[in-house]
Amino acid sequence: MKVIILAGGFGSRLGNLTESVPKPMLRVGEKPILWHIMKIYDSFGFNDFIVNLGYKSEIIKHYFASYHFYQSDFLIHTKNNTVEFLDKKEIEDWNVALIDTGLNTLKGARLKRIEKYLDDINMLTYGDGVADINISDLVEFHKKHGKMVTISGVNPPARFGELIEENNLLVSFHEKPQISKGLINGGFMVFNKTLSDYLTEDELCDLESGVLENLAKAGEVMIYKHSGHWACVDTERELQYLNELWNKNKAFWKVW
Repeated sequence: MKVIILAGGFGSRLGNLTESVPKPMLRVGEKPILWHIMKIYDSFGFNDFIVNLGYKSEIIKHYFASYHFYQSDFLIHTKNNTVEFLDKKEIEDWNVALIDTGLNTLKGARLKRIEKYLDDINMLTYGDGVADINISDLVEFHKKHGKMVTISGVNPPARFGELIEENNLLVSFHEKPQISKGLINGGFMVFNKTLSDYLTEDELCDLESGVLENLAKAGEVMIYKHSGHWACVDTERELQYLNELWNKNKAFWKVW
């Protein structure tokens, strides 16, 4: 089962923090947010990743292309240009496909552009959100209800799009209301490959606005209610908050 991570956005709310790196590469502790998200999935046995790239894609590519070097101490023999690793740190057993899906591409088009790599059932999340969510339970929930898409509903700040549900069935999707009293889409989604039939490669093809709205009206979107902790990094203050939790050994998303 593939895990798709949307990592191509500009992260404009973070100001100068994302002038030199894309938002998923901002550090929580000593690791990028992207690494933390991948560790969540890996802890439940899902390690086949597709990272959809856009803004400053070369930085994420370089990180994974040089992954052993970032994780290890090493000795370089300059005369013959060989490298000797000095420690035996355990390296994650991940398959990571890094796909450039365009600089200004919206989420739906990014997903459509990797259609040929998808399995029959796939997972999808954003490159800036963490949670103490049980991924195995989420996948089992999706397989049981038989609908096309499962969204993880979380209790949010008011500035996100609101999900209106009845008995776990998504009946309405309101994009970023001024005041939110319900659940929001916290990422950590599961979808059948048939979702691709409703997407186009046009860079203006969005996911939440339009596609999920219409699928919700057709009764094809279910909500997995996550009652635990969730947070995303949309502002500098939120990044500081996650770093404080990590440094105090209170990182709720550290399920590994």
